[in-house]
Amino acid sequence: MVPNLVLRLFLIGVLASEIWTQDRPGSLSSECLGSLLRIALNAEYFEDKYLIFAAVDQFGTAQEIDGTLAAQCGYTIEYNYWGNIEFRASIISCYTHIESDVYTVTVQIKTAANPDMKNALTHLKTVSCPYSPWHPRELVCETNYMEVSVRRNVPQITADLLQDEPEDWALAFPEATAGAVSIWQVVFHLPSGRKALLASDAQNAGYGLNTTDTRILLRAPYNAAEAQLVKVRGVTFSAVRASTFYKQRWMILMVDTAVACPIDGVDYTDDTITWTIPKNLRTLSAGATSFNDLLVEIGVDLHKLSAREIASRKYVLSNNTDEITIQMPIGAEGGYYKTHVSEGQHGTKYYINLFLEHQWEDNRWGVTKHTIIKKIETPFKLVPPTITNNTNSSIRLVNVTVGTFLPDVELVNLTIDDTTVTVPEALQHGYKVYETRYPNGSKGYVIETPFNVPSIKKEYLTEDTRLYILNVTLGFIVQPTHETFTVPVITISPVKDAVLPSARGFCDDENLYLTVVRGNVDQNWLPFISNLSLSPDAAQKHNYGLDDNGTHFTIRVPLYAPHVLYEDIHPSGITASLHVTMKDNTLADMTDFSISCRFSPKELIDCLPNGTMAITAVKLAGITDLDTSLFVLRDKRCRPVTVTEKSATFIFHVNTCGTSRKFENTFMTYENDVSYFRPGSITPIYQLKCACQYIINETIVVQYSSKNNPAPSIEPGFGSLALALRLFKDKSYSDSYKDIEYPVVKYLKEALYFEVELLHSEDPQLELYLEDCWATTSQDRDSSPQWSVITDSCENAEDSHQTIFHKVDSDSRVKFPTHLKRFEVKMFTFMQDGNALLEQIYFHCSVVICDARRPASDLLCARRCIPRKQRLGRSVEAYHRHGHVSSGAVLIES
Repeated sequence: MVPNLVLRLFLIGVLASEIWTQDRPGSLSSECLGSLLRIALNAEYFEDKYLIFAAVDQFGTAQEIDGTLAAQCGYTIEYNYWGNIEFRASIISCYTHIESDVYTVTVQIKTAANPDMKNALTHLKTVSCPYSPWHPRELVCETNYMEVSVRRNVPQITADLLQDEPEDWALAFPEATAGAVSIWQVVFHLPSGRKALLASDAQNAGYGLNTTDTRILLRAPYNAAEAQLVKVRGVTFSAVRASTFYKQRWMILMVDTAVACPIDGVDYTDDTITWTIPKNLRTLSAGATSFNDLLVEIGVDLHKLSAREIASRKYVLSNNTDEITIQMPIGAEGGYYKTHVSEGQHGTKYYINLFLEHQWEDNRWGVTKHTIIKKIETPFKLVPPTITNNTNSSIRLVNVTVGTFLPDVELVNLTIDDTTVTVPEALQHGYKVYETRYPNGSKGYVIETPFNVPSIKKEYLTEDTRLYILNVTLGFIVQPTHETFTVPVITISPVKDAVLPSARGFCDDENLYLTVVRGNVDQNWLPFISNLSLSPDAAQKHNYGLDDNGTHFTIRVPLYAPHVLYEDIHPSGITASLHVTMKDNTLADMTDFSISCRFSPKELIDCLPNGTMAITAVKLAGITDLDTSLFVLRDKRCRPVTVTEKSATFIFHVNTCGTSRKFENTFMTYENDVSYFRPGSITPIYQLKCACQYIINETIVVQYSSKNNPAPSIEPGFGSLALALRLFKDKSYSDSYKDIEYPVVKYLKEALYFEVELLHSEDPQLELYLEDCWATTSQDRDSSPQWSVITDSCENAEDSHQTIFHKVDSDSRVKFPTHLKRFEVKMFTFMQDGNALLEQIYFHCSVVICDARRPASDLLCARRCIPRKQRLGRSVEAYHRHGHVSSGAVLIES
């Protein structure tokens, strides 16, 4: 069969011009190989050329050779994958000139750079080969045709012996009757019967018929219509059984022109080729009863091998009664490897052109010479290219060798970070590529690039080691078939140059800060707080600060943020910590940092002036499985109003939820506990003691303390009580002057109605007492001159218009009468050097808060002229609170 690639060489174009040329030395070479001749075209001169072959007949006419003519006339054109082209011809081909056992073939070869064959060069090559003696029967199995030639021993009949009588011999051979007007006729023996074709019809069917003075020849393509596939001991043969008739005066010659050639018979293992050729084929030996092998020879490329050469190449030739076997290692001398691509993968096939010459003698034919040419191609074998990492960390250079490849492979591009560039362009990306050759003719490619090119990825491995990762894809093309494949090149080189990130932290009154200084391994690491990836958007969402300038970043997290851990509560404060974990792009933990600070816990408790306590209990890091929604106060019915994963907030009045109150020294203290009980337990595993201490117009921060079991607890804290001094318009005390109405203008001796109130408190157990009240000419209560209107809770005895106290009763405005005191004074003015000072007057009072429940008196509350009601209910604990309150300006009307 003619390869498809050869058919391409037969493209016929319109010749614009033809240029005849003499052969360059070495461009064409020829040799005689028994009954075959060969012309070799050197790839150096004919590479990438379009070719047309033609056979020149005895009249000088060129007959273009296509696939059909080649099989019919005995021509073979083969293309070697290394670029060499070979033309072979039978020495008795259609256009061979024969003279005295010398066989001459003339071939015309046209070459052009383009398929239109413009400006084609024409080469003529004539080869003469002597061949003698011929064997009685010679069979040739070429790669694209089968040929048989047999000796013709027919005596020449002189003209004077000829008679003009009817040709009655035709009656004895009916097969010749239809061809009586022709010289030749071929009868094919088929399973269905005999089929006779005239010579012209046989030639039209693709058969080649020829005769010389001594021989008759039949040539057939392997796929001829009359060819039969025959199995002989597992090997398939293409066989043509035919009788060829030649008519001559007074006689008819019929010769057996059967031919058979093996189609398969080649087996492969991973490293061995076995070619088996059965002997004594019935098709070729019909009528013979005895056989005798005369010669068995093998060769490569039609060159016979000696016994020494066979042994040196590790071929094994076996010949037994039934078959001839040739074994050889894949890759043996005489063949060649060729690169191929299968499903995108690089591999090779091994090719070798073997031939066998088998001569035998039988009692029918005498000596038969059977020449079989076998082009062997092994199955595709996957050959993954080897990648050798020669990286030199001391000079910080990645060096990788990729190979080995056959010479027909060429590197054409590199894909770097999804960008494909040619080999020359790769240098602009920092990659140097060069080819290296090996003594056996194979080659490899070396890729070099510095550590610092952007496409070299760096990954942290251990405490002091980084991995330098080269990841490029090499694109190759195979010549001349133009198959393509790619080779991913990934190398990992450990280098001890890792610098880990470091951190430092600090805190202010409200925040924790952590600054991370980047190393050289964490360019792609992400900061996490718990399971929160701290991106700029996440930081903004949680009101965290994140400042990153590339070399370091700073995280700011508020003290009571959800991701802050609370480790301890102590009288000196609450210990809070911030933990930051650095993760790589696979979310694997790489390193972590933390900052821990002690803060004032004032934000955890709020003592409101109206007697409301707001307590936030936080979850301690050391207590696991704690559900903040199950926090309770002393009265377990009191549940938190707000719950988060880490805290619970209670808001309750001091008269509820089991809150206790006590007086000690100068403080009034409200206490309660936040507790957590495990299911079924009566002992809390968490207990936070909370206290509010009140002092008028003064606030003291809450202090905490911690105990091991239960823990934690709170030491008493402080809140504030608010007071107000109002001036009313009349003794009904229903309408007071608003801020915008000051200064209030009054006539001399006109009554002023004052009221002092304890604001916001809902505690009925408290009672307000007036200790002293006085007037000044400025807002500063300590300024001079001063005039007392109440002294030690009593009227000023020196004042001719003494102060009048008014009883306070409950009404729609007054809920707790004990929280208020009312008194009345007459408008007056200060005198200086006998003259009245017509200036604004301000009134001030100092206030005492006492326990209304206690019947005993104390030194502070029990004044000698305090009315009886005011002397009741004094605390033995001497509880009292001081406060001061002032009025707006009052102006006398002149």
